[in-house]
Amino acid sequence: MRATCARCRRPRATCYCQDLHPVPTRTHVVFLQHPRERRVAIGTARLAHLALANSELHVGVDFQSSDRVRALAAERSGDVALLFPSEGATDAPRLSRPPSTLVVIDGTWPQAKKLLKLNPALLQLPRVGLRPRRPSNYRIRREPAEHCLSTVEAVAEVLSHLEGDEARFTPMLRAFDRMVDRQIEGRAARVGPGRKKRRRVRARRQWAPEVSRHLDALVLVHGEANAPPFESRERFAPELVHLAALRPSTGARLELLVAPRNALGESIPRYLEIPAGELRAGASEADALRAWRDFAGEDAVVGAWGTFALELLRALGDGPRTSIDLRQGAIRALRGQKPGGVERAASLLTGREGTAVARGRCGRRLASLETVLEGLLRAP
Repeated sequence: MRATCARCRRPRATCYCQDLHPVPTRTHVVFLQHPRERRVAIGTARLAHLALANSELHVGVDFQSSDRVRALAAERSGDVALLFPSEGATDAPRLSRPPSTLVVIDGTWPQAKKLLKLNPALLQLPRVGLRPRRPSNYRIRREPAEHCLSTVEAVAEVLSHLEGDEARFTPMLRAFDRMVDRQIEGRAARVGPGRKKRRRVRARRQWAPEVSRHLDALVLVHGEANAPPFESRERFAPELVHLAALRPSTGARLELLVAPRNALGESIPRYLEIPAGELRAGASEADALRAWRDFAGEDAVVGAWGTFALELLRALGDGPRTSIDLRQGAIRALRGQKPGGVERAASLLTGREGTAVARGRCGRRLASLETVLEGLLRAP
């Protein structure tokens, strides 16, 4: 077992503590780190925390029970800001008054979005944006875009603007650069295969008979939802606005537009390829639920891609039903190969995506779901 440094939690051979010289700052930095990111050996939030004398680090996803984070989120004087580049954020150099506390979320983009979703009070804070002056040196981890930075680079960049002293934060970047260099050198010197964890392959049960057994009662369904933009301060649960269903045994089809209760998201009509006026003029939830139940009947077995469509139907008022997740069937049929979205799974299983059976994105995805079903029924 490799010896590990208790401070930086890196193997002794790649410990960067000797390169860290705590930097004093006027700005208090609060790191909120997603638990999965904590386990990433080449993460940089801990490095940034150790490099900044005036900082604190919290690990978690749901911080609503944390008195400390609740107090920060409740601050309304403008002294607390959230580092989160998005629409409505103010670039650090343009701030008229720098915040005294800066909240920084550490995680991948999906992890950061989930953390904010579970802690909506953080979205009430003023947001600070960032336009990097130089590309990232994070050569050991792929960034989602060229303008993206590691956590330590982003914090150093923002603090240099907020405190007007770029040189003061150079030492923490040197420590980061040395960490990257040591990691690359270690990989180059490694003999033999890399330390890639092997996944245990479980015995896979046959899927086609399970679908075949329910084929007469099977109803394929796909739903699309109205939801607030991620950067919006108004939050509400996704609500069904477009439903398409198909009974494979008879070819019967159903398509419903459901009028949203909440304000229709600006990008939703373009995303669903349905005019906004038609979506707003859709059926009431009560009428849509009645039409769905008349089509499906009481004993329908619902086939869907994942659970999202089922959750939308439950939110509409439909009771629990027997269901089959065709995504799990595709994973089994593809022998562990990631199926991606339903369109890609259809192509992998049959070589085609199917012909749309309803309007817009919903119709195309339902057609692909039907094609996935065909592939599963033919699968050996």
